[in-house]
Amino acid sequence: MMPLLGLGTWRMGESGRRRAAELDALTFGLSLGYPMIDTAEMYGEGVAEEIVGEAIKGVARRPFLVSKVYPHNATRSGTVAACERSLKRLGVERIDLYLLHWRGGARLEETFEAFHRLRAAGKIGDFGVSNFDRDDMEDAARLDKGLNGSNQVLYCLSRRGPEFDLLPWMRERSIPLMAYSPLDQGRLLGKPALKKLAAEAGCTPAQLALAWVMAQPGVVTIPKSSSRARVEENWGALDVELTPALLAELDRAFPPPETRQPLAML
Repeated sequence: MMPLLGLGTWRMGESGRRRAAELDALTFGLSLGYPMIDTAEMYGEGVAEEIVGEAIKGVARRPFLVSKVYPHNATRSGTVAACERSLKRLGVERIDLYLLHWRGGARLEETFEAFHRLRAAGKIGDFGVSNFDRDDMEDAARLDKGLNGSNQVLYCLSRRGPEFDLLPWMRERSIPLMAYSPLDQGRLLGKPALKKLAAEAGCTPAQLALAWVMAQPGVVTIPKSSSRARVEENWGALDVELTPALLAELDRAFPPPETRQPLAML
């Protein structure tokens, strides 16, 4: 089972000066009980995976680990080699969920064949994709009817495009949507409507925005933060009570899409 809330690591590993703070944030998050960490070979060109490896070393209960392969590495042999490198950096024998980071030049048939080989060898628990719109998901489903690991996309109150056609399609097939940047890179937190509703609900804007994402059926999320305070604040989103009236107010402030929209990426 995939946890509902995890720690993101995008932009980690890009500066040696921030490494100690990034490691501390992950270690603190695990001590609070965060059950999942998302990373990728792209983040800091592998350094983020090394930081995750340090954070999980010696923990009593290892979190659910998600990582991703670069599209340019996603050939039949390249995927296997990339996974082996990620395993070494993470210091583990298995990645719980391994994703194709976005669709690139490699043929999906080759990537999926490599994913199956890795799963059969016990190197990964399951596989999925990232930044795939509905057309991409339909292509993937035609090639691999067993694809149900996840599709990681940008999704939050201010970017609800996936709700029009992608999310319903995924729900019909029991494919979880993993929402990245659920606070829209912090842009959501200054929205007057969100601040007002959060104050009325007795929580912070970040907690309300995260609680809303997690309340959507078939959706999990992976907010990233490099500070203990924000990691703890985000964890508090699990305690936010979303009443029907509050959900209706959020819909009025952040309306769902009425037409199909291009999949947003950051």
